[in-house]
Amino acid sequence: MTTAPINVEHREGLAIVSLAQPTRGNPFDDAFTSGFRQVVGDLWDRTGLRAVLLRADGANYSFGGDLKSFGPVKHELGPLVRRWTADLHMGLQRLWHLPVPIVTAVQGYAMGGGAALLAGCDVVLAGESARIGSAFAQLGFSCDSGSSATFTSRMGPARARRFVLLAEVLKSAEALQCGLVDRVVADDALQDEALALATQLAQGPTLAYGEIKRLFLRAGSAQLAAQLEDEALTLARVAASADAQEGIGAMLERRKPVFHGK
Repeated sequence: MTTAPINVEHREGLAIVSLAQPTRGNPFDDAFTSGFRQVVGDLWDRTGLRAVLLRADGANYSFGGDLKSFGPVKHELGPLVRRWTADLHMGLQRLWHLPVPIVTAVQGYAMGGGAALLAGCDVVLAGESARIGSAFAQLGFSCDSGSSATFTSRMGPARARRFVLLAEVLKSAEALQCGLVDRVVADDALQDEALALATQLAQGPTLAYGEIKRLFLRAGSAQLAAQLEDEALTLARVAASADAQEGIGAMLERRKPVFHGK
């Protein structure tokens, strides 16, 4: 039986959106990107929506791009990246611009696009054992999913650049210290605390929350749409490079990549 990549539950003004491919680490694949855009579009059309809780089933939040599926199509990644990001980036932009608070709960690993996804949310709760990383450069890829905008907004440009360039993986306490997450809670309390906070926000002054979000987005990320498009087209070019092909091959063969700068 095919499992939908995203599940949505509605409770009195609160939408609970769950990444729902836990056995695969909730990857960003073709089914996810198209489904994600549709889910976010439905949220915009939802009457009475007052808050969103974004969470993930299973041990991990998201491994980001499904790199194992890249192997058989690695020589066609340029066109595929342009197609996938058309859905993903539109979904992300519309999610982050929803005029209601978005709370997200992060457990296990949140990597690549998964890290960018959480960074664009309004309040990020992470379990004590969570790990958040950006592995793009390690694979010979540039970043996408709004990483350059959301990481910069949360961490500042210098810290965000180092995070991506060095392909760092941060412990939850380190992510809290640099602003990538807002609260660190006990692993076994994560889902309950995130739900409680999202429920509290769903009972708050929704119009004011929406205007606060709009003003901060305008002040901090006025060029978000242009940045997302630049990321998508850049990644499409870089994904077709020899180094990116080597990065994918090395990952699949479980060896250290040898890059030649081209």
